[in-house]
Amino acid sequence: QVQLVESGGGLVEAGQSLRLSCTASGRSLTNYAMGWFRQAPGKDREPVAGIVWNTGVPTYADSVNGRFTISRNNVNNTVYMQMNRLKPEDTGVYYCAANADGLGSLWLSREVHYWGQGTQVTVSS
Repeated sequence: QVQLVESGGGLVEAGQSLRLSCTASGRSLTNYAMGWFRQAPGKDREPVAGIVWNTGVPTYADSVNGRFTISRNNVNNTVYMQMNRLKPEDTGVYYCAANADGLGSLWLSREVHYWGQGTQVTVSS
């Protein structure tokens, strides 16, 4: 089992920044893919960013590419997402996600083995 604990959400104005953190515990993340999904009110949960734990190679949804940056720290088992130039349409609950089979499974199949509890991000216009 992998436990994921998120932090860093909040209320900001459009154009401002936030950084989300997700700390994993329970087992090694070798060969895992980690990522962030978000769910806006009335909409399906969607992938926002993903990262290969072993190599740090990232991938992004088109809507956030160039504004968000995902990274990980192997020492403290934490994945981060720096969110810059936030827009009202970025509002939603952000969930940390882990997949033991890698980035393809996480990003293309949207298969998630472990979820965090979610953290609210609200961007006012």
